[in-house]
Amino acid sequence: MPRDDDRSTFLVSTDWAAQHLTDPDVRFVEVDVDTAAYEQGHMPGAVGFNWQTQLNSTLRRDIPTGREMEHLLSTHGIGNDTIVALYGDNNNWFAAYAFWLLKYYGHRKVVLVDGGRKKWLAEGRPLETRVPTYPSSSYRVFGIDETLRVKRDDILRAVAAGSCNLVDVRSPAEYRGEIIAPPGMSETAQRGGHIPGALNVPWSEAVNEDGTFKAADRLKELYEGRGLQPKRDTVSYCRIGERSSHTWFALKYLVGYDNVRNYDGSWTEYGNLIDVPIEKGAAVQGSEKKV
Repeated sequence: MPRDDDRSTFLVSTDWAAQHLTDPDVRFVEVDVDTAAYEQGHMPGAVGFNWQTQLNSTLRRDIPTGREMEHLLSTHGIGNDTIVALYGDNNNWFAAYAFWLLKYYGHRKVVLVDGGRKKWLAEGRPLETRVPTYPSSSYRVFGIDETLRVKRDDILRAVAAGSCNLVDVRSPAEYRGEIIAPPGMSETAQRGGHIPGALNVPWSEAVNEDGTFKAADRLKELYEGRGLQPKRDTVSYCRIGERSSHTWFALKYLVGYDNVRNYDGSWTEYGNLIDVPIEKGAAVQGSEKKV
């Protein structure tokens, strides 16, 4: 399990970011929920990825293919040895999703800027509106880490077997089935509720007021206090996979739990499936009931 002071392997400070803005070995990438935020001002030299059109397939309900990722990264001059430093709004929601996606496609050198856009702005650090261009590269995906992703059939088997921790990171109202999606969000399911046995630990409980992640011991206390059993495999899910990527990052890279995976189909997929079990109502805090 990594110690708190080992976080720099995966998580860097805004001070580190400021010191490396012109480092040719680092490419800063902003990924926002609000896809117009990048144009309003971003870290000097940072490129922007649109989560709707570039980090999701525009044809299938799926992530980009390996070839599509190669094209995206090559277009922005990102090579296989480039350090990709990700940040974004909403305390790094979609920056964490991009982190998960890059790790899934085998990129070794990727970090999150702790606190993201929120902390960078709060500290009055420089912004620019110029969209930088870089010489194209020849990025290649050499392998896929399937251990980081869970698909529909995996979830159904887990529910039937009661074989792992499921962490629902949505709001309590979503978890209880009172609402299906946060206000203004278009991707929805036909039914509200949660996957049977799932714990409810909203993603926002993993961060401090300034948007930075809480210390590893506090995160461990948070999740285990809600009933997570460390020796079991763990799956995080939300509505479309971005908030769950944030929790996946915290569980895997900050707390150091083994075998943590992200269910990016999440409730938008599960809540639309026919003939699957659904639960509604509040979670039992500290319950040992798991799937």
